[in-house]
Amino acid sequence: MPRTIVVGNWKMHKTAAQTRAFFDAFLPLVAAVAPEVEIVVAPPFTALSAAHDALAANRRVALGAQNVHWKSHGAFTGEISVPMLAEFGVRYTIVGHSERRAHFGETDHTVNLKVKALLAHDITPIVAVGETHEEHEAGHAQRRVVTQTRAALEDLDRGEVARVVLAYEPIWAIGTGANCEAFQADRVMAAMRECVDGLQDVPILYGGSVKADNAGAYVAQPNIDGGLVGGASLEPQPFAALIEAAARA
Repeated sequence: MPRTIVVGNWKMHKTAAQTRAFFDAFLPLVAAVAPEVEIVVAPPFTALSAAHDALAANRRVALGAQNVHWKSHGAFTGEISVPMLAEFGVRYTIVGHSERRAHFGETDHTVNLKVKALLAHDITPIVAVGETHEEHEAGHAQRRVVTQTRAALEDLDRGEVARVVLAYEPIWAIGTGANCEAFQADRVMAAMRECVDGLQDVPILYGGSVKADNAGAYVAQPNIDGGLVGGASLEPQPFAALIEAAARA
């Protein structure tokens, strides 16, 4: 059975000081949440050090990052390498998020390079895929995300595939308040699970306006193993309530 994971993607929010304040309030709230639910928080790069320090004595929450470059070093101004993330104890890294694809030139090929680099350093990639509103309305959601999933995992063996996490984020639902119905998302995610050998027990997360009042409905679906959460992860109490809802489901 895939494990259940809830990931908070803070995007471009929170300073280092705000990060410390968040964890001071958040960690006591999730101390008693069922251990079967893994909790990951991915702050911006400038807050990784503060988050690392805040989590140093805490095994309940894992540190994540929002992006990475596939080279270990070099003339790549403004980029962050996998060894730089590893130094701060990063255990998960999001790659292929739709915002990276839309605004910063992320491609299926660079996602694949990043996945390989992360696996080589024992950091778990969280591979995000999703379709646009136009693709969704045309009935192409499954085809689009299957294509992205296969490209992200190209040239990986079965054992390597089994070490990733996938995230289905319909682009039209991210931060819009418009949700993909749980049964519809599950159908797309079932197609993802079947498209590459080795994905049978890989966690597949849903993202797109996930909140405490709908998280349980998603996690209750057979192919949804948690959430990739944006805005609802920015405040300690709402995020803790969302995690508790996922744990109950």
